[in-house]
Amino acid sequence: MRILGYYTFAFLQAPVANEPGEAFGGLLGLIARSSLISQFVLASLLVFSVASWAVILFKLWQFRQVDAQTSTFVTIFRKSRKFSEVQSVCKSLAASPLSGVFQAGYVELNAQLRDAESPGGDPVTGGAPRPALRSFEALDRSLLRATNVEVNKLERHVALLATTASITPFIGLFGTVVGIINAFQEIGATGSTNLAVVAPGIAEALIATAAGLFAAIPAVYFYNHLTHRVKVTASTVDDFSLEFLNIAERYFSG
Repeated sequence: MRILGYYTFAFLQAPVANEPGEAFGGLLGLIARSSLISQFVLASLLVFSVASWAVILFKLWQFRQVDAQTSTFVTIFRKSRKFSEVQSVCKSLAASPLSGVFQAGYVELNAQLRDAESPGGDPVTGGAPRPALRSFEALDRSLLRATNVEVNKLERHVALLATTASITPFIGLFGTVVGIINAFQEIGATGSTNLAVVAPGIAEALIATAAGLFAAIPAVYFYNHLTHRVKVTASTVDDFSLEFLNIAERYFSG
């Protein structure tokens, strides 16, 4: 990364010939002398690029936490004999969406328990009586609502990548058009088609195009990647909800 930074800095500072024997300061100098509209375009693209990379890095970190804690939660859930044991570790595994879904189901279970006694153990309280549920449909709705909440958390901010991917090429195209217009205006003002007259405007236009692509390409890739991760995690949450319902029906059917 240090070597890449050196090459990038050297590229930005590299002189670009305006006339034979004259340099006009590389990309930074060219941007400094560009029109206000072009500078606004480049500033907008920079804001989109920084925001999208912030979202990318945050979501990659978030999904890393989700995957690790979900694996731990599933192991504890399947090894535990009582729901109360699983409930005790939910706070320490809060990054896993399964934790939120389980807590919603656990609360609904406790709200529906009645005092009817039946043989067998109780995985919620650990006592001998086994309560029965009034409505499995209500439990299903509670799990579904919690699933939607957790999936919405995973999808949060991902839409910014889609916005960046779709709008930044057009912003860059706008900057390109402005640069071309400036180039033709310079030709008209000087009456010359010399490369030294045309080159700054063309370079300004190409910088805007490159900046738009620089912001859009990573946003497209990581939007697709993160959307896929959301779908995989949502599928895992749905499978867990069905497993929770099966256990509830097995132990709490009247």
